[in-house]
Amino acid sequence: MTDRAGDCMPCDWLTGNMARTEHGGAVSDPRLCPMAEEGELPWSGRQERPEPPRWGSQHAGARELAELYSPGKRLQEWVSVILCFLLMSFNFCYLVRYFSLEHTVSIVLSVVAGIITADFASGLVHWGADTWGSVELPIVGKAFIRPFREHHIDPTAITRHDFIETNGDNCMLTIIPLGCMAYKFLFLSPGWLNYPLEKIGFWKRLEDLIQSLTGEKPRSDDLKWAQKVK
Repeated sequence: MTDRAGDCMPCDWLTGNMARTEHGGAVSDPRLCPMAEEGELPWSGRQERPEPPRWGSQHAGARELAELYSPGKRLQEWVSVILCFLLMSFNFCYLVRYFSLEHTVSIVLSVVAGIITADFASGLVHWGADTWGSVELPIVGKAFIRPFREHHIDPTAITRHDFIETNGDNCMLTIIPLGCMAYKFLFLSPGWLNYPLEKIGFWKRLEDLIQSLTGEKPRSDDLKWAQKVK
């Protein structure tokens, strides 16, 4: 019950009678007012409607974005991590092999320049993926932009990613430069393949194949210049 002013009409705990002042008004003692059940609006008997979460793993958008992490994307990350670590190990062995103290200054400068470049590049990529693009873009949307959109709705999602998911894309970006470095070490320096390729007649067979397809003789231009006397 309420009085004419809309205040709660307190009850006497022993008699159940209404407690009133000498002038007939209700005593405003909140301890004597009946309490609403949890989740129920006071005096209404209606249940309070819970609001949908505005962020976190239970957010509808966050759940949908998490489900877009596909097996194909997982495979790409695994392949990228494996190739990256294989190339890093290979290149590290050759860097140790050709290390010289006279290169110390250039190595230190290269390390500092690499740290600064990586810091700027990572910030640039993060800004670009945060600001532009859409999850609906073919290939790159679900594969590379999706994690940034998920992070904005569920900031703690990244803490639940394992090593492969966290580093897969980073490793993928390093494969081309690491592969170029490995190519220089393997094919331009040691010449390991020269002897076996010569033994199986690889170059002669390739020349014969090209001549049969084009009619052009191998090293004919070399011969023309070598025969010049004036």
